[in-house]
Amino acid sequence: MPMAMAASSRPHLLRHLAKIAITFGILLLLSPVSITSAADDDVSHRGSAPMSPSCDNTLRLVKVKILVDGAEGNELGGITARFGGSLPTQAKDGPRLPAVFTNPSNCCSSSSSKLSGFIALSIRGDCDFMTKAEFAESGGAAGLLVINDGEDLLEMSCLEDHVSNITIPVVMISKSGGAAIQKSMTSGKKVELLLYSPNRPIVDFSVVFLWLMAVGTIVCASLWSEFTGSKKNDERYNELSPKESSNAGTVHDDAEEEVLDISAKSAVVFVITASTFLVLLYLFMSSWFVWLLIVLFCIGGIEGMHACIVSLIVRKWRNSGNKKVNLPLLGEISVLSIVVLLFCLAFSIVWAAKRKESYSWVGQDILGICLMITILQLARLPNIKVATVLLCCAFVYDIFWVFLSPLIFHDSVMIAVARGDHSGGESIPMLLRVPRTFDPWGGYDMIGFGDILFPGLLVSFAFRYDKANKKGVVNGYFLWLIIGYAFGLFFTYLGLYLMDGHGQPALLYLVPCTLGFAVILGACRGELKHLWNYGTETPQTKEIAAEA
Repeated sequence: MPMAMAASSRPHLLRHLAKIAITFGILLLLSPVSITSAADDDVSHRGSAPMSPSCDNTLRLVKVKILVDGAEGNELGGITARFGGSLPTQAKDGPRLPAVFTNPSNCCSSSSSKLSGFIALSIRGDCDFMTKAEFAESGGAAGLLVINDGEDLLEMSCLEDHVSNITIPVVMISKSGGAAIQKSMTSGKKVELLLYSPNRPIVDFSVVFLWLMAVGTIVCASLWSEFTGSKKNDERYNELSPKESSNAGTVHDDAEEEVLDISAKSAVVFVITASTFLVLLYLFMSSWFVWLLIVLFCIGGIEGMHACIVSLIVRKWRNSGNKKVNLPLLGEISVLSIVVLLFCLAFSIVWAAKRKESYSWVGQDILGICLMITILQLARLPNIKVATVLLCCAFVYDIFWVFLSPLIFHDSVMIAVARGDHSGGESIPMLLRVPRTFDPWGGYDMIGFGDILFPGLLVSFAFRYDKANKKGVVNGYFLWLIIGYAFGLFFTYLGLYLMDGHGQPALLYLVPCTLGFAVILGACRGELKHLWNYGTETPQTKEIAAEA
């Protein structure tokens, strides 16, 4: 009786939108799952020109300060070449030098403009970058700024087998950056440039906050039913035997929620579909495609946020959802659900409108966390066998699209999509992101939803398994898998550091630290067979396991 009452008192709108949440949850699971550093967020480079021993400088981001009549003006971003001299890491160590455009403007021949003691500026094109640098240095220039014909920044390298003897720094800036310098120069004022290349931390303090959010999301999602479940149901559970609790819990969950049980076959199909979806994102990503993903993310985020808020309010004030109204198409809906839905709708609209502001990451993370908590309540793994199929497929999927896809696409498909390289630099919204606090270039550290949802499905299963089999904190699996996930995420950031900020396939570290740990722990305890076939055993097998 208490279970029937709980099902009937649940807000109708929440039940109505549950299937929508599952649908969008699957869509969002198809999003990139690699952890990405913001090393390329603000100023990126593309290309892989040939390198030689004299042309293998590390590409570094450059700040270009414009000083007009001694007063600091705009600050531009640029990137160094594979050849040429180095720049100081601090502004105070960099010389302030006047700027001059070369004549001819492409710097493909000796310049008639005086370059000695100046920073030369030339446009891109008509000859290779090395030739431009050689003519600029022969004219006495202290440095060369190459103005690109677009807003992206390309890798400037040597021709194949070309020996570089350039000693001046060579930097590329964007087309709009060159226009800003030219505008200042045509006003007749004295324009000076200050070039320096500050060091940026590969791993920023923001990763600690991101780590806490990821671990906290999985813990909250696993324990959500404990936070929001009725006390009567808790008392009812305590009176049940292990055998009864397993069966009754299934009945209760299915009656109260729209639950999606993942099968081994669907896990394989899912990963294949995910790969197809990722390639489509990579090939056809554009501004309108990003807007489509934003709309879908907002719909899923509204449902997730609505479900979380309503559950918490009803938990605190049990009669708050009793007042209802009858609406066309939707039927009988509680006033509470309508009010919360309007709030969530307004919240998501404001986030979408302000998503490029410096503070928008807060709204994106709130919507994302609420959505993931809801998904982990609705999508469930029945046993370790299905978990093994799903996580192993995701393991291969993540590694392939981060590390091996450049062999086919000449680019890391996963990282390119996560950064938004093909959509004007706007990343997809299916990410948790935190600003890099101590990075002079700003930007964000990001973690894909999949890095949380895939292991989260296994951790949630461990919690349900421990509860159904009356296991304690220490002799259960939930606590140890949370610890394993936390260490896996730590190893991911360690890999990010050791690989100089190159985006990491987080599941490379998370799957062994969660699934691998669960299998080893189950084998050591003699419970692996029960975990493997959990939910599919015959009643006689369950009774034997319960007695043991």
